[in-house]
Amino acid sequence: MSYVFNPRTPSVPVANSDALFPVHRIYCVGRNYVEHAKEMGWSGREAPFFFMKPADAVLPVPNGQIGDMPYPGMTSNLHHEVELVVAIGVGGKNIAVETAAAHVWGYAVGLDMTRRDLQLASKEQGRPWCTAKGFDFSAPISPIYPLSQTGWIDQGNIHLDVNNVQRQDSDINKLIWNVAEVIATLSTLYELQPGDLIFSGTPEGVAAVKTGDLMEARIAGVGELKVRVSGANR
Repeated sequence: MSYVFNPRTPSVPVANSDALFPVHRIYCVGRNYVEHAKEMGWSGREAPFFFMKPADAVLPVPNGQIGDMPYPGMTSNLHHEVELVVAIGVGGKNIAVETAAAHVWGYAVGLDMTRRDLQLASKEQGRPWCTAKGFDFSAPISPIYPLSQTGWIDQGNIHLDVNNVQRQDSDINKLIWNVAEVIATLSTLYELQPGDLIFSGTPEGVAAVKTGDLMEARIAGVGELKVRVSGANR
């Protein structure tokens, strides 16, 4: 037996280590902060809903470095969305909220980059969001910090600047559905696997970036992520 071509396994560095975290799937939670839901035209505590990105959409950025994200084609309205990323280390189905913490391997800072114009067009036509959310390099991510180093994250500042100007600023405790609830709900829809990443939602303040802009994201107790939007095609 042999492969037709060499398989590619997307991975993310583990903070303070030479280890790599292999990525299985990327799940994202939509409209999971109250104020962001309002700015997107919604209100109230609706049931959590999910969409996905390809595993190889990750753009890992080592600590102390600035990631290079090419501006994607077919859009003129590329938006940033800073998010707490939850890395799953133990899989399972129908996980209880009370035991969800046992399935978390660690956390990272992530950006759910979005072709907003394509997303709005898809919504109007009742079509999937795949091209709006799942394009190449659409999931920049910091190194993953093990739970043993961060402890359980249920509060702390989540923040993003663009070119040293504040865009997003909130607290993890303002999640509509907290991390444990997200894991429990998601596990009723999919059997979670080690290597899954869950982008837990973004606070208000999402807005467009252009070529040359520097995004600087940070989450208290986790870390930071710096990404520059380039005009290069990769």
